[in-house]
Amino acid sequence: MDYTAKLDTALNRLHEEGRYRTFIDIERQNGQFPHATWRKQDGSEQPITVWCGNDYLGMGQHPAVLEAMHEAIDATGAGSGGTRNISGTTVYHKRLEAELADLHHKESALLFTSAYIANDATLSTLPKLFPGLIIYSDELNHASMIEGIRRNGGAKRIFKHNDLDDLRAKLEADDPDAPKLIAFESIYSMDGDFGPIEAMCDLADEFGALTYIDEVHAVGMYGPRGAGVAERDGLMGRIDIINGTLAKAYGVMGGYIAASEKMCDAIRSYAPGFIFTTSLPPAVAAGAAASVAFLKSEGGQALRERHQTQAKILKLRLKGLGLPIIDHGSHIVPVIVGDPVHTKQLSDMLLDGYGIYVQPINFPTVPRGTERLRFTPSPVHGPKEMDHLVHAMDDLWSHCALNRAEMAG
Repeated sequence: MDYTAKLDTALNRLHEEGRYRTFIDIERQNGQFPHATWRKQDGSEQPITVWCGNDYLGMGQHPAVLEAMHEAIDATGAGSGGTRNISGTTVYHKRLEAELADLHHKESALLFTSAYIANDATLSTLPKLFPGLIIYSDELNHASMIEGIRRNGGAKRIFKHNDLDDLRAKLEADDPDAPKLIAFESIYSMDGDFGPIEAMCDLADEFGALTYIDEVHAVGMYGPRGAGVAERDGLMGRIDIINGTLAKAYGVMGGYIAASEKMCDAIRSYAPGFIFTTSLPPAVAAGAAASVAFLKSEGGQALRERHQTQAKILKLRLKGLGLPIIDHGSHIVPVIVGDPVHTKQLSDMLLDGYGIYVQPINFPTVPRGTERLRFTPSPVHGPKEMDHLVHAMDDLWSHCALNRAEMAG
């Protein structure tokens, strides 16, 4: 077997399809986000503006977060020193879990090294706790949810995206006495659309199912204290397990679930993804706790309002150019290109010619034919950055002879 040839075949296939992923070396500038420096392979540098980051509110450079991290690293050193069970539980981890439980008005929270691991570990463990469990999963759920459900050994039903009739039909077809769980997201990050949370909870009540929601793209950014869309809509109390991240709006790293004390205790005790993983460094936990606490405050609410305003302005201006925007009212701004090669070309030209960094989104992250550029405006993208982006998109859309809708006005 020529293993190298097999690797060449696999990689060449990605190149031929125009969806080979390339990374650029970025040096973020503290206090200057979204501005950064692109370190090129030839040794040269170019200033760029990041338009595709997940640090949605710029909290990765907030003074309260940085101060908390400095204090923790000076007090404790770098790493945690072990798994949570073996010397890796510190006052910083416990403080963060308390902040998260309070954020979601739950009895408890459980910290993981990422939201991917939190989804995977929790969803793969639940059938051990509820034998015979059937999980009903939205077809557009994140890869981490799909992976956890796929390998949990239990039964699964995939329902059409946000399709309550399809979900109801699948619930009705199963044993009414079987334990059930409905897994879905509050915001689907590629289109920026919302899950029908209240209707999902109504079905869960009717069929005696647990509810599991992924609020990764909403925590910090929606609701009076930033607990997510379920908080905004007054529905947190109807959700059994909430998954969130500390790596997006909170600007640091890590993931978690918030649920009842017994649910978190059971996951803590049974999930290999929790038990056998070294815990987050104390400084990371300290920074995340400071970020969560700040975004619960009036200052956090002001940031959320500015964030939503920026997203509305960008969508309005790009629509005015006739660009094919998907707008479901969230903070995510997808511009559909529809071809992997053109999407990569646009991304490269924006970076090389305009200093605008936005990564192409291709299959399998999105369906073929819906390849896109996905912009994530933030409160720290100012009018100058916005003008530069809009003018660049207008120029390049014409240069590449891409279709436009009828121009507004």
